[in-house]
Amino acid sequence: MIDENVKQGDAVETAETAETVDENAPAEEKAEKTDKKKNKKLESKISELEAKLEEADKAAAEQNDKYMRLAAEYDNFRKRSAKEKEGIYSDAYADALKSILPIIDNLERAVGVEGADAVAKGLEMTLKGATEALEKMGVEAFGAEGDEFDPNMHNAMMMVDDENHKEGEIVTVFQKGYKKGDKIIRYAMVTVAN
Repeated sequence: MIDENVKQGDAVETAETAETVDENAPAEEKAEKTDKKKNKKLESKISELEAKLEEADKAAAEQNDKYMRLAAEYDNFRKRSAKEKEGIYSDAYADALKSILPIIDNLERAVGVEGADAVAKGLEMTLKGATEALEKMGVEAFGAEGDEFDPNMHNAMMMVDDENHKEGEIVTVFQKGYKKGDKIIRYAMVTVAN
């Protein structure tokens, strides 16, 4: 029989269950109905968790795909950069050699010429060609007589006392110096006045 004085907190059923348990039914039926309700709740919870798991798997697969694409892009970028770097070096090397080849051509012509005047003229042409080739490559010569001595650009081979030159002035140039921009390729070898 149903007790009429059951308090609200002592109810056997929860608000989530749709079926009510008949208290007059045998205990086995009550247990079976309660088990069915619990099973339905568990099945509902399991299907909900499976849906969440499937959603998380999809998100993880998307992130993995993005990562793999990014890794492949980076690898391609690295390989492309290495090829470009190698290409720049070989292009610059070829351009420098192309500038020097006319000098070799002039020397070959000078070897086949007879007569001192022709050889002297050929050497002048070769020197002019070499100077032009260096200028095309951005290389400047420095270290002329009368310039002021700079220890950052010149090597003083000797110091001489000469009243015709002021102190620190270059008197003689043994070998010109060359630079490209701020980089010294070769220091000038000079004699300096005291």
